[in-house]
Amino acid sequence: MLNFAVRNRKEIFRDPLSVFLGIALPIVLLVVFTTIEKNAPLDTFKAINLTPGLIVFSFAFLTMFSALLIAKDKQSALLKRLSASPLRTVDYVIGYALPMLPLSIFQTLICYIIAMFLGLTADILDILASTVLLLPLAMMSTFLGLFLGALFTEKQISGIGTIYITLVSFLGGAWMDISLLGETFEKISHALPFVHGIELARDVIAGNYATFNEHFWWTIGYAVLTFVLAQLAFKKMFRR
Repeated sequence: MLNFAVRNRKEIFRDPLSVFLGIALPIVLLVVFTTIEKNAPLDTFKAINLTPGLIVFSFAFLTMFSALLIAKDKQSALLKRLSASPLRTVDYVIGYALPMLPLSIFQTLICYIIAMFLGLTADILDILASTVLLLPLAMMSTFLGLFLGALFTEKQISGIGTIYITLVSFLGGAWMDISLLGETFEKISHALPFVHGIELARDVIAGNYATFNEHFWWTIGYAVLTFVLAQLAFKKMFRR
């Protein structure tokens, strides 16, 4: 399983442009929105509020990376050949997910570092705590990508991924107040994990840990759910 994870890490970085764009786009948006905030002060665009939202937005690219990697492996018949190996379903899921973990940590830290140059004032320990508390959401995004990659083709994933990234940016409240969407969409947003991860990260970098139980267990629950769904999707894929 670990050897399989190493192979997947190499495959991911064989397309460095996609990895770069997944990291660079949130940074570009961070610079743009904080510049707007200086000219037209809006609390939503302040670095302390904006940065966690853009980090969670960047996790949506992990979903695309993992989904497309599996779709390509299906197309090349690699997974069909690997079905003769001792790998279990859980080994496939973990083997694909492990390389995404350091990538998600790097995405998070680089966004916080850039934000500190753009006006974010926060304790280093709070930033590190926020990074750790966002990991379940990063893993959920990865497991969701594994689920999609096991069920759909590469072309289908491109369309689904575009819709998913749009939903994360709006329903997660990445750069807008979700109360502006109306009561119905606000309830839908709070039923999903994105807004909980963003609000928890905002509170933690501000030194407020009182909302930990209110938000953290939502992200853990969705991470576990998508982990199970990914395994079920792999089992279905190997039964074909």
